[in-house]
Amino acid sequence: MSRATPKVVVPHSTAWVAQTWLSFVLSVGVTAVGIWNLPVDVWVKSFLGMGLLFTVGSTFSLSKTVRDQHEMEQLGTRIDEARVARLLSEHDPVAPPKL
Repeated sequence: MSRATPKVVVPHSTAWVAQTWLSFVLSVGVTAVGIWNLPVDVWVKSFLGMGLLFTVGSTFSLSKTVRDQHEMEQLGTRIDEARVARLLSEHDPVAPPKL
């Protein structure tokens, strides 16, 4: 029976975290400024602004859901491996079969 190699979790660098937050803030900010400066009525700007807010909110929800599903798959795999390891450790190949 082989031992499972432990997974190494490497945290994100500070530069990567700063870049992702900066790109998020810039993209939402520039889009909001663009909507604000459109030469259309206020109700059209409001509609586009609400669309932007709903898009950002649903993006956060989707990314959290995908992350949670990935973590559950990893947890399920570890639980299955532990069950198989326990069954193998309890198995006695010399013992007569149980009826």
